[in-house]
Amino acid sequence: MTSQVTAGSPSAPPGEALPGAARVLAALDAVRDPELDEPITSLGFVTACTVRADGHVHIRLRLPTYFCAPNFAFLMVADAYDAACAVPGVRDAEVVLEDHFASDAINGGVAARAGFAQSFDGEAVGELHELRADFLRKAVMAGTDQVCRPLLAEGADPARLRELTLGELPASGPLQRLRQRRAELGLPADDDAPLIIEPATGAPVTADALPLHLRRARTTRISIESNASICRGMLRHRYDSAGLGEEVEPQ
Repeated sequence: MTSQVTAGSPSAPPGEALPGAARVLAALDAVRDPELDEPITSLGFVTACTVRADGHVHIRLRLPTYFCAPNFAFLMVADAYDAACAVPGVRDAEVVLEDHFASDAINGGVAARAGFAQSFDGEAVGELHELRADFLRKAVMAGTDQVCRPLLAEGADPARLRELTLGELPASGPLQRLRQRRAELGLPADDDAPLIIEPATGAPVTADALPLHLRRARTTRISIESNASICRGMLRHRYDSAGLGEEVEPQ
């Protein structure tokens, strides 16, 4: 017996357990494109998710182009493997990246738990921890703008933003997302933490540096959102089908 999800599969009613494949797909919501800081599910990168009765999971992924950066692709495949294996009842997992120039190296490396450098022996100079941290720092900058923009639109004095703590802000999706990204970097994310910090160090931003910091945050947010829109467009052009869990933008 095999449990699987397809595009448009309904969710279980509140309080009821999801079927095996749906639980795995839900776990994949936590796997993000490192550059775009969005789930691979909502981006449309997941095309298949099945769970056999013996607990073996099979996942198939796709990307917007044949030449998407192999380091980004490796992170997503490896993270999808880890997310699937962490689901209760899963015995093992197979994650297959399709239609990519480095599919064999990535799929084989993740299956062998070899790491990026060994998977691309002679081509890669090291693992991807710092790359992941770099993109998380960009996500923190973009998240800072997402939280600050509504405050500034309501007439808040930019200088006042330096005095605010996360606990003084109204609950919102962008705020929760900002807390999560900061926590992943080991940066202060509790209620007493300042809203405006340097993502590289966690130090508060000085008054003199605040205007430039806010401009950088806005530019970073626009860049990430623009890239995400471009990737969605390229994926639609390449594949005439929706991915599992994909959030399809209106035409």
